[in-house]
Amino acid sequence: MVSANLRGEQLLKDFTLTSDLRSAETGSKEQKPEGSQVDMLDVPPESWKIPKLITLLKRSNQAGSAFCLAHIMTFDMKKETSQKALLEAGGIQILCNLLATNHSACTIGSLKILKEVCRNEQIHQTMVQIGALRLLVALLDSLLKDVKALAAETIANMATTHAARSAVQQHGGIAKLVKLLDYVPPSATPSAEQEKDVEVAGCGALALWGCSVNAENREEIHRAGGVPLLGRLLKTAPVDMLISLVGILQECASEERYRIAIQTEGLIVDLVKHLGTDNNELQMLCASIIFKCAEDQQTRDLVRQHNGLEPLVSLLDKTHNKEHLAAAVGAVWKCSLCRENLDQFQEFLPVETLVGLLTDPCEDVLVSVTGALAEFLQLPANRAAVRKCNGIKPLVGLFSTQNKDLLVNVAKAVGRCAANKANIGIIEQLHGVRQLWSLLNHSSAEVQSSAAWALDSCMESAKDLGEMRFVCGMDQIVHLLNSTNQEVLASICTLITTLAKDKDNLAVLSDHGVVTLLTKRTDTTDKRLRGHVAKTIDQCATLARNRGAFGEAVAPLVGYLKSKSSLVQQNAVKALFQLSKSPRNCLAMYENGAVKPLIDFMGSDDEEVQDAAAGCVRNIRMLARANRASGRTQAQTSKFP
Repeated sequence: MVSANLRGEQLLKDFTLTSDLRSAETGSKEQKPEGSQVDMLDVPPESWKIPKLITLLKRSNQAGSAFCLAHIMTFDMKKETSQKALLEAGGIQILCNLLATNHSACTIGSLKILKEVCRNEQIHQTMVQIGALRLLVALLDSLLKDVKALAAETIANMATTHAARSAVQQHGGIAKLVKLLDYVPPSATPSAEQEKDVEVAGCGALALWGCSVNAENREEIHRAGGVPLLGRLLKTAPVDMLISLVGILQECASEERYRIAIQTEGLIVDLVKHLGTDNNELQMLCASIIFKCAEDQQTRDLVRQHNGLEPLVSLLDKTHNKEHLAAAVGAVWKCSLCRENLDQFQEFLPVETLVGLLTDPCEDVLVSVTGALAEFLQLPANRAAVRKCNGIKPLVGLFSTQNKDLLVNVAKAVGRCAANKANIGIIEQLHGVRQLWSLLNHSSAEVQSSAAWALDSCMESAKDLGEMRFVCGMDQIVHLLNSTNQEVLASICTLITTLAKDKDNLAVLSDHGVVTLLTKRTDTTDKRLRGHVAKTIDQCATLARNRGAFGEAVAPLVGYLKSKSSLVQQNAVKALFQLSKSPRNCLAMYENGAVKPLIDFMGSDDEEVQDAAAGCVRNIRMLARANRASGRTQAQTSKFP
């Protein structure tokens, strides 16, 4: 081996000497015009030395190749000039070819160079085109740990494009990368071999993090049993590897099956623990996973039970990094969906802190801030606090955005803010109510429903519903009863119920056909929507001319009396009472078997329901008696008892 290395070194010296002599000889023969000679001192040495080494590499044996690679590595391969020289000399193809040799020194030398230069866009494309990723994936099975680590690191550096990530998956690389994570954690004083195992696993985790951007790769990771391995390593891995491991989970947590796996494997506890580290990137990734997983009540409870709420709040101070801030505020938002968490947040997160973030230019931050603020404004004390710290103006100002998710949260926050009667005047002065009306025309059903709920809150707090109504908006409200979205229908029914408390509003709504559309909506099977529809019919039927027009709604409402939802039953009884003031409706109620259940509801614990049920039965009986007293035929009156 020593003699081979000496031959390689001698070959390199001979080649360099010959090249220098040739250059000198050529220079002596050619007479260049004065001033045209290029000063070689101005040319970076890598620009002419690397091509020479690549030329030598093409004709060297294995020992000479290893020697050339060692010399190439003496240059800074992160420099653009070095990368350009390597690419133009055809070095990428040569280096990739060396990956397929059985000479470990050549393989390792090539990998060390490729892992540095593959970040260059042109070199990256070249490597993908010539099939370098197939060779890199094959090296993941190498018996040499250095080779496996370098191959995984090179894949990690290349996993910045969809083409590269897909190539890794197509050649079976995901399962091999997952396998690299399966090692025995080292003891307190690890051996050199154990340290190598950690290095290999760390490089594998880094590559998997980059590859996990693709949905197909996330599926492969799950199929290869990646989640249990990640869970085990979260407890023992060093910080550098932890960042990659949590990075993988952060990408995968966008899928429901991964969120379920994260919960079942008990990883939330470890993520909360790592929130307390000093590493900003690790904190951000943990917060981002909690943000995605905290849609689930169990996750929200675990974060609170393991003292994770306060560390999340502490991350809000890191406003210099918008990505970190968005992750932290997002986690606070989702955790605040739990009332127990919301009460605990009150101890160390003043609402003024959230208001201060309303001027942040990052939309991702604003979506989470307004979402959290909407939850915090459920508490009456916070509604007053927002007004006192002048938070209503920046909040209403966000209605100018085109971001759908932000509009949903802003509308929800403004609606809850409006529950404080002292706030509604400010919202009105800032044209917030008018902007909510305009959002009913938005193309997004989520925005429409959020705006409708907010408008209902504004109308409930208004001193005079007549002053706040927009006649031009009544038509749009009634039209939204044609929506196929259950949440839109529920919110619109609630808004109509509130608006209809004003007689003039009710008359306008009736003129726009609210009765016909509400009647059509009684056929819904959604128990929540049934409750809203019945309540709205109850309010709209206070206008005498509407009662008879609701005739086709009687049979469905009688059917509501059999619902398992007490709210649906109660609202149906009240609606039937209003409709029973029309003789035709009384007959329809009797024919549909309403009397017996109504009698049962006369024993309700709710006095309003008692009165409505009794009044309804009374109206049916009075119609029967009136029919008999008027001398109608037996056939006409036999339908009544």
